[in-house]
Amino acid sequence: MLLPTSLSAFILIALECQLPTSAAQTINPSQLVGTWTSKSGKVLTGPGFYNPVNETLFEPSLTGISFSFTADGYYEQALYKAVSNPTTPSCTSAILQWSHGTYTIGLNTTLNTPNLNLTPIAVDGRQLYSSPCDMKTATITRWDMPQFYSELQVLVDPYNQRWRLNLFEWDGTPVNPMWLAMNPPQMLPTQTLNPTGNVTATGAVQTATAKIKRALNLAKNVRQSSKQGGLRSWLSVDILFWLGIVMTAMGGVLVITC
Repeated sequence: MLLPTSLSAFILIALECQLPTSAAQTINPSQLVGTWTSKSGKVLTGPGFYNPVNETLFEPSLTGISFSFTADGYYEQALYKAVSNPTTPSCTSAILQWSHGTYTIGLNTTLNTPNLNLTPIAVDGRQLYSSPCDMKTATITRWDMPQFYSELQVLVDPYNQRWRLNLFEWDGTPVNPMWLAMNPPQMLPTQTLNPTGNVTATGAVQTATAKIKRALNLAKNVRQSSKQGGLRSWLSVDILFWLGIVMTAMGGVLVITC
């Protein structure tokens, strides 16, 4: 039995209304592969930001953020952030963060867009905090913080025609956009770099003045440099002391002979 034309049209419209208005956006891990960096371009993941051998964090010339991703689910993050001091503008604090681990791409069912989950290797992450006016030294601690980005976008920037990565925090706050800097990515090894059974946060003190360089070396290197510096200082003072005595004596002899 054939339905009236008007009834058939009504049924078709009802069925169409039940269909989703747009298909879910998807991102393949291969689209994330590479090293991404924010506008300054001075913050990049890899050995130029963190040296795991002697646990040194290097301060870039400008602030920024960088992510690197591999196709098989590994990531690395580097962040350099300045914290202003409204009462004393010259006393700006600095935070350097480095971590690596694994990532997964999920689906934000509310927005129908991809999201991103980052799971760091707990014992490897490092955070360095420096506040030159509040402390004479910088401190470094383990940094283990899983991160969730509620939305993930990979697109070609319409202005500069470069690949751009957009991330949004869990509450929808946008992260500074990043652009593809290199592919393949610039990363440290993806396995655990500082294996230990103790994953509680530990701190250490940096002997170098924080105003000069916010970096931290292992206590062994600090002790060695302190001993060498002390020896050089002792030798310099000792030589100057005896040189002064000799010059004074020679001056006295010249006065007497004249």
